[in-house]
Amino acid sequence: MAKLALNSILGLVTGGLAAKDRTERDQSENASETECVSETAAPDSGGDSFAEGEVVPPVDRDGRNLDIDFFRVQSDDSKIVRPVFPRVEPSTGIAEFYLNPPKAIPVVEGVRPKVKGKFIFVGDEKFYMRGVTYGPFRPDEEGCEYHTPELVEKDFAKMAEYGINAVRTYTVPPRWLLDVAQKYGLRVMVGLPWEEHIAFLENRKLARDIEDRVRAGVRACAGHAALLCFTVGNEIPASIVRWYGRRRIERFLERLYNAAKAEDPEALVTYVNFPTTEYLELSFMDFASFNVYLETKEKLEGYLARLQNIAGDRPLVMAEIGLDSMRNGEEAQARMLDWQIRSTFAAGCSGVFVFSWTDEWHRGGFDIDDWGFGVTDRDRNPKASLETIRKAYAEVPFAPDLNWPSISVVVCTYNGKRTIRDTLDGLRKLEYPNFEVIVVNDGSTDGTGEIAKEYGFRVISTENRGLSSARNTGMRAAKGEIVAYIDDDARPDPHWLTYLAATFLNSDHVGVGGPNLPPPNDGPIADCVSNSPGGPLHVLLTDQEAEHIPGCNMAFRKFALEAIEGFDHQFRIAGDDVDLCWRLQQKGWTLGFSPAAMVWHHRRNSVKAYWRQQKNYGKAEADLEKKWPEKYNAAGHIPWAGRLYFKGFEQLLGSMRGRIYQGTWGSALFQSIYQPAPSLLWSLPMMPEWYVVIAALAGLSLLGIQWAPLLLALPLLVFAVVVPVLHAGLCAARVDFPAAGKSRWEQLKLKGLTAFLHLLQPLARLVGRIRLGLTPWRSCAVTGISLPLPVPKTFTVWSEEWHSPVDWLESLENSMKSLRKVVSRGGDYDHWDLQLRGGLLGCVRVLMAVEEHGGGKQFVRFRTWPRIAPAGILLTLLFAALAAGAAFAQAWIASGVLMATAFLFMMRIFKECAGALSAMVCVFKPMQLQKKD
Repeated sequence: MAKLALNSILGLVTGGLAAKDRTERDQSENASETECVSETAAPDSGGDSFAEGEVVPPVDRDGRNLDIDFFRVQSDDSKIVRPVFPRVEPSTGIAEFYLNPPKAIPVVEGVRPKVKGKFIFVGDEKFYMRGVTYGPFRPDEEGCEYHTPELVEKDFAKMAEYGINAVRTYTVPPRWLLDVAQKYGLRVMVGLPWEEHIAFLENRKLARDIEDRVRAGVRACAGHAALLCFTVGNEIPASIVRWYGRRRIERFLERLYNAAKAEDPEALVTYVNFPTTEYLELSFMDFASFNVYLETKEKLEGYLARLQNIAGDRPLVMAEIGLDSMRNGEEAQARMLDWQIRSTFAAGCSGVFVFSWTDEWHRGGFDIDDWGFGVTDRDRNPKASLETIRKAYAEVPFAPDLNWPSISVVVCTYNGKRTIRDTLDGLRKLEYPNFEVIVVNDGSTDGTGEIAKEYGFRVISTENRGLSSARNTGMRAAKGEIVAYIDDDARPDPHWLTYLAATFLNSDHVGVGGPNLPPPNDGPIADCVSNSPGGPLHVLLTDQEAEHIPGCNMAFRKFALEAIEGFDHQFRIAGDDVDLCWRLQQKGWTLGFSPAAMVWHHRRNSVKAYWRQQKNYGKAEADLEKKWPEKYNAAGHIPWAGRLYFKGFEQLLGSMRGRIYQGTWGSALFQSIYQPAPSLLWSLPMMPEWYVVIAALAGLSLLGIQWAPLLLALPLLVFAVVVPVLHAGLCAARVDFPAAGKSRWEQLKLKGLTAFLHLLQPLARLVGRIRLGLTPWRSCAVTGISLPLPVPKTFTVWSEEWHSPVDWLESLENSMKSLRKVVSRGGDYDHWDLQLRGGLLGCVRVLMAVEEHGGGKQFVRFRTWPRIAPAGILLTLLFAALAAGAAFAQAWIASGVLMATAFLFMMRIFKECAGALSAMVCVFKPMQLQKKD
């Protein structure tokens, strides 16, 4: 129940509300559509049609038409659009030209690396770290651990020659090393060493000394153009973390992070973790870094998917990968580095550092001579692996000769003038070899269609029909194997399609989604909304398989969309993406998730717009429940099987303590944290129905004016109000707003607004749900059938053909489901076979017995009886007793209200049990069962 409450407040029915706060609209399902860009409609075509001989060219990243025949309309009477290239199966594709190879980004003064979503940028260019580790070496007489400038220059020149653009050091390098790095276009990840391997928090002086050394190391390199980032720690041993507890270690690392930022505010700062302490929650770091040594491709790819989910909205960097050539051989090292590098970048990582540049290494006062992880030997002679990493780094993030599938990008818009330019600008800059863009203008009245025409993309203008219809229009017009949907208030990353397509190529998923992140500097209110519940999110069953992908960033194989006839037109506002995901999974297909296929998705920029959005999501939940009642529990919430991911998930979970798998004596190599479902007490105040509880307690407190004992409800009312306020305050307190600067007043105002939005969201949801009838007291009776008396009954049937008991029960179960009723099966220890839900307080259970009469003939008995939830009985008796007490005190108004409440509960129980029984009668009648009194 607690998990269901969390699912409700997060508000998963989010992807359908595309770009604007859509109001309910008139939908003319049979209205003809008019296409723009010189396209004409054929009256007898029955769908979308195009001008004869028209070429619809793809565009390059600058919006120019490419000189290749991508699609052409054939001049025949059927007016069928045929692609020029040969048809291919959905699991294959065609690469018309190669992806852009990685470009060298010069190291210039004043241009610092910045984190933008899942990647790191230098200026406007995405910076993939193609790195190696370097040193430390035996110190010279002056204590320098990096030899001479002449040797470093030779090493760095060779690195640049082989396509390396980043170097990781484990100690603070001299300033001249950074100068040499700048000369050869290298950026340096600077390690800030301290005693991670000892009990460093035993005394305050040692902790202060560590902080002082971190500050000094940052000052030594601060502001240098070749500086990539600082690492404030590296692999604190698991035993030390166990000794102090993870919370204390996390707080100390945050202290070091803040110290580094104080010395160089614009520098990126990270901590290099490893699998044995992956459970450390370090979301305050600018990006996530891990040292990972896995020697099978499948294990590495699976673990990278897990690390991406741990990293969340931040970039993920592999700070060490590699293999010892001394024990495994140089050829084995080369082969393994090839797939390690390619798998890491394919998983959406922002960078890789191969351990190491050379076999020469000095550690703890000794030269390390008994291993050879370098891509060169101690004399700097290249190994086979150096050429391997050159080739792999030259093809980041993917090899250019992959058989990329053709993709049709569909943008559905309704009055999206404010944000659609940003979307179309982003689509122009996509780096993908084989795609088209279709803009479906769904009856906009603000000039959106004219804006879309400026970009040279194909525009289809229709009457206002709603989002689902617009998405189906785009699907029918699409010529690609994959149909990718993006909202008109979202901007794709340049490699958005590349990562989506790669996931399709490497899996059997029929749908793939990616993260949607709030863009930076989108306004203070939008920042608050992005840290509040109810935003678009994804649900993962495993680290790679999704249960739900949001509509603002989703792609599907076209044959799968056609097989289920696309989106359901009844979902006018939102919920169409949830319905589509469920129908695809109902077919036995699966959905995937690509953590690097990201889009920037604008959040609502006013409290009024946020209220309207959440209210519409509540309505969409109600629409979904009417079609999928079995997906909802009795209270009207969706019990998602997977884990929900969105910005602020940790804040919403609050301070719950997870269980860490450590192995016996803390010996497990991979130690993970397992978060329990939120407790019922923590979840209930987050539910929309909590406001109904508050209203009921307020009503009882008011009645206390007439009958004093009811004033005992007043403390409960205070508790009911304080709990959600406290929860909202705790969630807001954990949020940081970097855009607000260091002003405490600005931070306080934004956190106050965020807390208010946490309180507003379930109320808005409640309003939308109630307006369309999604309430705990909703009726489950079958329309057109009078309610029978909810008493035990027995139904019998004579059968001339033999069926197994399982067949009988499955037939009965399917008949109940055909009425869109929620049926559950009895468990291993239950004395009943099936249960038909009537509502929150009542249901009907069924028990079957089969008599065998020879010759395959059977006489089957079905016993049914109502079951009342204990809470229903308790509430009825409670209010009846209170009514009697008020009457005894001659408080007639209070007594009347309380008695009416008890009567309402009693009638509600009767209606729910009778409604379930009416569905049972409706099932039995077509089977011509005879009732036996």
